[in-house]
Amino acid sequence: MNPLLAVLFLMLLTIASWFLAVEYRSLFLFKVYSTLALLTFIHLFFKLILERRIAKKIRDDKTRFEFRRIVSLLYIVFLLLAAIRVWVEDTQVLLVSYGLIAAGVTVALQDFFKNIMGGLLIFMTGTYRVGDRIEINSKLGDIIDIGILNTTLFELKEWVNADQPTGRISTIPNSAILDSVINNYSKDNPFIWDEIVLPITYDSDWKDAHERIISIVREETKAVTFAAQEQTSELSKKYYLADYNQGPAIYLKMTDNWIDLYIRYLTVPRERRYIHDRLSRMILEDLQKDSRIKIASATMDLTVRAAKKV
Repeated sequence: MNPLLAVLFLMLLTIASWFLAVEYRSLFLFKVYSTLALLTFIHLFFKLILERRIAKKIRDDKTRFEFRRIVSLLYIVFLLLAAIRVWVEDTQVLLVSYGLIAAGVTVALQDFFKNIMGGLLIFMTGTYRVGDRIEINSKLGDIIDIGILNTTLFELKEWVNADQPTGRISTIPNSAILDSVINNYSKDNPFIWDEIVLPITYDSDWKDAHERIISIVREETKAVTFAAQEQTSELSKKYYLADYNQGPAIYLKMTDNWIDLYIRYLTVPRERRYIHDRLSRMILEDLQKDSRIKIASATMDLTVRAAKKV
């Protein structure tokens, strides 16, 4: 039935029951009248105002569905509370009934209230904002919307290499911030460290390789490094930051087969793969010009000998 017609029908029943209660001065009819009056008000508020007017203004389909589900549940709860208040006269029974209903509502709506609380914390503390790149519950993505109940991400990684989009939209309940670790790639410090690992043979001129590579990396990341140093200076006013090397660096590690060069540099999250690719190309092109530097690989030399004749 149309909610508006239902309200009109309930109003007519309420008026009729009032006339009957006054005419016959019956306690039972007065309780019927009180019940119908409360039912009319509850139906008007939940079905017409909340479910039809306010729900239509919620753009997100999932949030609108959750909102209507909660409204329907609260509609039934308030009907029960109203009926119990009118028909139950024993105060002790009344309190016990209200307690049972409150416990049932708490259990049924615990996820809803946790999501609401999480949403309030997000807006008040600024844990993350639309446009930030975050990782939460092993899900990495760029935030494209923050709702009352959920946060929507444009998913990254998964089956795609590096920090590039998969094309999927992921929805995270806001309650996740209450008990999850959140990695924010954008808040306060929009710079991250990245590494390229390059193996070279032991007979290579590793000192010359070091100089060539560090020169390329410093030149290509000069602007980002300068901006990151300024940002770190500002960040140190808000947080305690231990001193560490803020520029490109190369660290060596000797293995059983070759020397690993760990090329470390600063970049911004959304350009990490592009910078990684450009530096890798430039380093390879430069090292190939010098025959004294050889890139190592896991290969084996096989020696075949003829069998001895007996």
